[in-house]
This record gives sequence, structure tokens and C-alpha cells, in this order.
Amino acid sequence: MSRGFVKKESISTLCEEFRKYNYIDPSLNERYNVKRGLRNADGTGVLAGLTQICNVHGYVLNEGEKQPVQGELTYRGYNIKDLIQGARDGGRYGYEEVSYLLLFGSLPDQSQLEFYQMILSQARSLPQEFIQDMILKAPSKDIMNKLGRSVLALYSYDEFAEESSLESELRKAVYIIARMPTMMVNAYQAKIGHYDNKSTYFHPVRPGESMAQSILSTLRIDREYTEEEARLLDTCLMLHAEHGGGNNSTFVCRALSSSGTDTYSAISGAVGSLKGPLHGGANAKVMEMFRYIKENVDPHDDGSIKDYLNKLLDGQAGDRSGKIYA
Repeated sequence: MSRGFVKKESISTLCEEFRKYNYIDPSLNERYNVKRGLRNADGTGVLAGLTQICNVHGYVLNEGEKQPVQGELTYRGYNIKDLIQGARDGGRYGYEEVSYLLLFGSLPDQSQLEFYQMILSQARSLPQEFIQDMILKAPSKDIMNKLGRSVLALYSYDEFAEESSLESELRKAVYIIARMPTMMVNAYQAKIGHYDNKSTYFHPVRPGESMAQSILSTLRIDREYTEEEARLLDTCLMLHAEHGGGNNSTFVCRALSSSGTDTYSAISGAVGSLKGPLHGGANAKVMEMFRYIKENVDPHDDGSIKDYLNKLLDGQAGDRSGKIYA
């Protein structure tokens, strides 16, 4: 037996002992009005705080029942559709503009936007040896896992990591925003090289590129991408920049910050929350669900599609969770 290895049978024995004394009847939650996570019994979200930054509106309650409505996403009072259209009409990449709006509370004018874009571009490169020491030496099968670890590791490279002045906290925010895609792409390259036996390429970031452009130019082997691809990715980044002050990952970040811990620890915890399949990780579950559907449904038969969706909801197909991921 190799060192550090525990037999599966040994863990199973411990699990049996654990189950004896660690079960809580779900009916007790209703009896004592205790929330399970961030959800009410009817599936609606629990109010966990106040925010002026973002709002998501997807349903109304009519006599206690949820009714879907045309979804709306607003950042600082601006409808996301207007922000996307404004960036397109102006021939701009919009993520940096949205990032500025979320951070500072107002849309930047041209000079403010150019200044902010310059700062993000300058901050995008990772510290020396970071990729080798923090990413390549311990690749992860899950990119989100490695992203959370990498954010936490940035603490070691910041001499002001424990400072809590506005200047210090804003500096951390800028560096984390700028470096997220760089860490993500390098984590992906490490993953496909180590686990998928594919060729990997670690390109340096190009000064002056937008966030979307930088992701594509470091991700692709030949660094080539079309303008349409970059614009589409930019729109996706704008849509995913925020989605409400009470969502799970934001709540986790607030809980950690309230203890007075450092920013890197708080953001890393939020990334860990975002990874979950009932939060941001639902993206991966959507792709898995599509694969199940393609394998079991006749796309030309509406009845076949309906029947399979009902099986998903009944927990008889797919991952047996009883959920349709979106």
C-alpha cells in the first residue's frame, strides 16, 4: 500500500458510523422555520442583504405562486440590454465599461474608460514564476478549483495584502479583475496537458487588448480569433459580470469579509461557491444535460422531447437530480 492511501472499505466503515448520528429530518426545517441554504420552502430566494449594484428580475408572486416574466438584469440602474447595445453602437468592447460601472457606480466617459482600460491591461500579467509554482505544479481537473486556489495564492505576492485602506482594496480589486482570465486560461492549459494528454501553449498577454481579446489570444494555439468571436465573448462577460447581491457566491464573499479576513480569502471562497452545480457550475451541468438529451431523444419528435423532460423532472433520467439546468 502506498503512503497516504486509505482503503475504500475503511472510509465506508467511517461513513456507516457517521450516518448513525448525523441525520436531520427535513420536516424539522418546516417545523422550526429554518431555511435550507439560501432558499425558502417554495423555492424563492431568501433576502440576505441590500444592494444598489445589481438586480435580477425573473418572476412575480401571484397569490403565493411564482409566475415567470420577461427577465431583466440591471447594473446600477442600467438595463443590461442598453449597456450591450451602447457598446455595440459605439464600436467598443463593453466588459471594461460594465466593470467600471459596477465598481464605481457611474458609467465612465471616454477618458475615464481609456484610463481604466490601460490599468487593467497593465495588471493582466501574473507575477514572475506564478504560473510555474501555483498552476503547473498542481494542475486541477476542474478549472474553477484552480481559479479559487490561484486567487488565494495572489495574497503571497501582495505586500499590501493585509491593508484595508480604500487605496489598497481598490488595488486588489483591479488586480483580481485583470488577472482572472489569465489564471483561467493557464489553468485550462495545465489541465489539458496533464489530464487530457493534449499539447499546451502558454502565451504572454498582449498589451492593449480587451478582456475578451486577451482570453482568445492566449487560449488559441495560433492566437487568432475573429472580431465576431471576440464581440460574442465580450457580451457573455458583460452578462456574467454580476447577477444580484443575494446570490450564493456574493453571500459567501460578504460572510467572509464580515470577519475581517483579507480580500483574497473572501474572493477565493466566493469562487468556491460559484463552482457548485446549483450556482455557476450549472453551466457544466447544462452541457451534461444536453448530452443526455441528445443520446435519448428523437429531435424530430416533440413527444419524445416532452417525455424525456418529464423524466428529468421526476428524477428518472439524466443525473437523477430532478432538475432541468439552465
